[in-house]
This record gives sequence, C-alpha cells and structure tokens, in this order.
Amino acid sequence: MRSGDGSRRGATEHRVRGQAGGAQFDARVGEELAAQARLYGLSAAKAQERAKALAGQFELDDLLARPVKTLSGGQRRRMDIAKGLVHGPRLVFLDEPTAALDPRSRANVWQHIRTMHAELGTTVFLTTHYLDEADALCDRVLVIDSGRIVATGSPTELKARISGDLVTVGVDAVDLVKTADIAGKFADEVDTKPDTVSFRVPRGDLVMPELLRALDAHDISTTSLSVQRPTLDDVFLILTGRTLAEADHAA
Repeated sequence: MRSGDGSRRGATEHRVRGQAGGAQFDARVGEELAAQARLYGLSAAKAQERAKALAGQFELDDLLARPVKTLSGGQRRRMDIAKGLVHGPRLVFLDEPTAALDPRSRANVWQHIRTMHAELGTTVFLTTHYLDEADALCDRVLVIDSGRIVATGSPTELKARISGDLVTVGVDAVDLVKTADIAGKFADEVDTKPDTVSFRVPRGDLVMPELLRALDAHDISTTSLSVQRPTLDDVFLILTGRTLAEADHAA
C-alpha cells in the first residue's frame, strides 16, 4: 500500500481489518483515527479533518475524546473499521467483524457495512461464521469447507439448491405412520422422528391448507406445525453433510 493524500487509487489497494483490532487502548479515539491518517501521508490538518468525517459516518462523534479502552465492543469495532477506511480504499477485507458482539451492536455494524458499500462504493470482502450475516450482507457468497471452495453464488442462488421449504408436522406417536403416509402425497422423501414428520416442497405456504385438510380427514391432531424457508445453514449442511458448528469442532 502507498501513502498519499487519502484519495481513491488503484483497484488493488485494500485494507484488512481483523477480529481483535490494533488500537492503542490508552489513546483517545480521535488520536487513533488521526494517527492512522498521518501514517498514510495526510497533513496534520487533513488528518484531523478525515478523523472527524469518519467519526460522523460511524457514529463516533461523541467518542473522539474517549480513551479506546473505555469503548464497548461494538464501538471499538466501528472505530477499527473507520481506521481501515482512513485512506479511502476501494477494497476492504473484514475478518469476523461482529464476532462476540451483542445483537444490537451486531446490527449496528451490519448497517455501517451496508453504508460503506452502497454510499462509499467500497467493495467489502467479508469472512464470517455467521451464515445469516452472509445472507444479509453479501451479493456473492463462497462456501468454504476444509479449505476448499465447495459452492459460490448469490445467497438466493445458493438457497435455490435446496429443494423447497421444510414443512414439519408434530403429532402423537400413534399417528406417526399415518401422517408420514399423508406427507408422502406431497413429497417423494419424508423424514420421520419420534414425534415429527417433515418433508420439503417448493411452496410450503401453498401446501399447508391441503395438508391440514388431509390430516383433519383422518382425525389426526397436530401438536405443532411449521414452514421454514431454506437458509444458508441448510445449504452448508447439504453441501458438506454437517452443520457449520460441527465443521468448526472438527477443525
């Protein structure tokens, strides 16, 4: 990376921000941002100007005089991302940017990542173990298993590989076989467990009324009933044969 005046440069210029961050805990937020700008060749005045601009973009205005060590996890993560943008890179690598954050802070960081992409035109390369995060933020997803890319595409394209919605019917054990037979009229593959019957269909919402009528006609009472749209977790399970948590444990 080359130092300069903070303007956008070639497409190969990038910035990497990791999970832990690299801020000096005893420094103040404004000092950290300005110091980062100075490292990229900005004058003292321009560095202060850039620090204030980034503080405004990442809701850090009221924190500029605060020591980094007093920030919450979400505030520190936003400050670290702001440091990565001080020189206006076209490409930013974010490594687990919301790891260990509470739901509110996580949603906040999500919004800033969206803004970074939509308003600043920054390309964001995001690595994450939260597949709902990839679904919400990414235009294109690469699924990696044991160091190998096993699938790539938009979240919608990847979820389309799953053959429909998952319909799950909870019933008493005595009605399990009969319920499975009825479910077999809607899908070729039916999965039975001690108290549930499940199957996949293209549109679970359309199948549900007919399924309920069929169950009622056979005097079968349900203990639960749900329709679940495919998720990227389902995609990972289908592609690898195990959940992401199981893959992490194996690694």
